[in-house]
Amino acid sequence: MLAGLLDASHLLPIDRLAEAAAEHARAAGFTDVLIYLGDLQRRVVRLLEGPKPPDGGHQTEIRIDGTAPGRAYQYGHMVSADPSEGEGSAWWVPILDGTERLGLLYAAAEHDDARTQEDLDRLAALIALILVSKRTSSDTLAKLCRTEPLNIAAEMQWNLMPPGTYADGRVIISASMEPAYQISGDAYEYATDGPLVHLTIFDAMGHDTAAGLSAALALGACRNARRAGADLVAKAEGVEAALVEQYDHHRYVTGVLATLDTRTGMLSWVNRGHLPPIVIRGSRWTTHLKCPPAHPMGTGLGLDSTVCHEQLEPGDRIVLYTDGITEARGPAGNEFGVDRFTDFIIRHHADGLPVPETLRRLVHAVLDYHEGKLQDDATVLLCEWLGPSPSGTGAAAALVGLPEAQPAPDERTDTAT
Repeated sequence: MLAGLLDASHLLPIDRLAEAAAEHARAAGFTDVLIYLGDLQRRVVRLLEGPKPPDGGHQTEIRIDGTAPGRAYQYGHMVSADPSEGEGSAWWVPILDGTERLGLLYAAAEHDDARTQEDLDRLAALIALILVSKRTSSDTLAKLCRTEPLNIAAEMQWNLMPPGTYADGRVIISASMEPAYQISGDAYEYATDGPLVHLTIFDAMGHDTAAGLSAALALGACRNARRAGADLVAKAEGVEAALVEQYDHHRYVTGVLATLDTRTGMLSWVNRGHLPPIVIRGSRWTTHLKCPPAHPMGTGLGLDSTVCHEQLEPGDRIVLYTDGITEARGPAGNEFGVDRFTDFIIRHHADGLPVPETLRRLVHAVLDYHEGKLQDDATVLLCEWLGPSPSGTGAAAALVGLPEAQPAPDERTDTAT
């Protein structure tokens, strides 16, 4: 099954992936194989159809909240399903690229044992790799993941920023941005460089396409300076220089640029006219990280940038965010607020939800509080430091909703998971 699909994938157009996956899955005894992908706001999963529509009464769109398939997506675990033919067994399986939740795989089989479920997990993993390898050149996938048109700024931003979730044995990173289809000037960035993890958030002035252009320029300038070896101050100055050259002081961008040394837990950052980072420790304690802010990038006011430092403890969560999160107002005019924001993260983390699912629910709560229409971009970037040793991959997997690693082949049993 896997070898056949892998061989076929090199020259496989994306509109034949569903058909090819079903064809090769029959070699392992799977029938009725379907692929669903999540939309930008992670509210629904939508069916990836091939040249021939699937048999049976399968839905083309399924809500994530309040459904059995949605539980598989939310928690990152396989969930039993009712087989369409009324015989055998069927499952919903998360399709994951590393820790990024792409969608769901549905499949039915005659047997229900550990080997069958293991094969299904591996099929979903291979489908994820194929999807990621083709999505940058596929309008089919881009359109499937949209429930409404994107504005121009959103079209740029979603193609510039890294995936919404990343994890290894040292950190878990998750990000979310709304309104997903009408972004103006927000952007986030993270990257690893050996033991260092770089975290950045930008908020450009304005609520128009020019704001999106400013944010895109800031993101590109920051990335360029970082990869040339610039430190935190020099990165911010590189962004400032690019904005001044392009806009001659008529456009500016606020932001926080941070670096976490995963060997020690030392967080270093500079604040360029932005909201201060928050550290959440345990399930009770939060603090705003104080650091003298310099001027917004692009204004050229000449204020000195201060590099500030904070020693983290394993399990601490660093939260970068834009004012659209905390300043979203309900019908009565009350702001969502920092306290409600941090309490939401703490409460849902204590409930054992995976980090990406906590952020998904947070952003939807902000949208619901504002009756679905934000007046400003609302972006949050969360990074949890697990500790100095990269051996904690089991903890990382649990916190993003991944199943535990399978034992070596000679250690397996036939007991169903």
